[in-house]
Amino acid sequence: MVDSFERLPGIGPRTAQRLTFYLLRVPQELLDEFGEAVRDLKKQTVTCSLCYNVAEEDPCPICRDQNRNHGQILVVEEPLDILALEKTGRYKGVYHVLGGVIDPLNNIGPDEIRIKELLARISGIKHSGSAVISEIVLATDPDMEGEATAMFIANELRRRKGSEAQGYRVTRLGRGLPTGGDLEYADEVTLTQAIEGRREY
Repeated sequence: MVDSFERLPGIGPRTAQRLTFYLLRVPQELLDEFGEAVRDLKKQTVTCSLCYNVAEEDPCPICRDQNRNHGQILVVEEPLDILALEKTGRYKGVYHVLGGVIDPLNNIGPDEIRIKELLARISGIKHSGSAVISEIVLATDPDMEGEATAMFIANELRRRKGSEAQGYRVTRLGRGLPTGGDLEYADEVTLTQAIEGRREY
């Protein structure tokens, strides 16, 4: 059990030992419940075919919600970023999960994340007439890789200026977030300020 915990990100040997000995002390029914949750984690979740968020249904509840602004797409790195932003209660558009960032040092280029899917989604919406795109919000983390990814996407959108990109804004989250920080660890006030202080990109 200690070895299994150590394989998880951010869990060192001592934390793994503490978690294991904690589980030894909890009632068996809670342990069974925990085990079932872990066992069913992948069986009962799917990736949304529209935004690539993790959910129990496809499309996910956010993409299905007709009360949200489907013409405003906020681009994030991972599903955890959506959880953080949703806690603010201030953003009413939809999302697109890239599944990572451009990171040449780790051999991750634009083709290894979902940039093509984002561009195809924007093009599909424009041509189907199902929604009028008003804004693409680039919400990658404010570190070197996140900035490079946001710049690449913005350049791709500008390159399509004559067709798909015409008529909507490309913005970047405001600087309420510290450089080098992760969205998932930011507090709700900081994220709210970042959403409200977004700028043209």
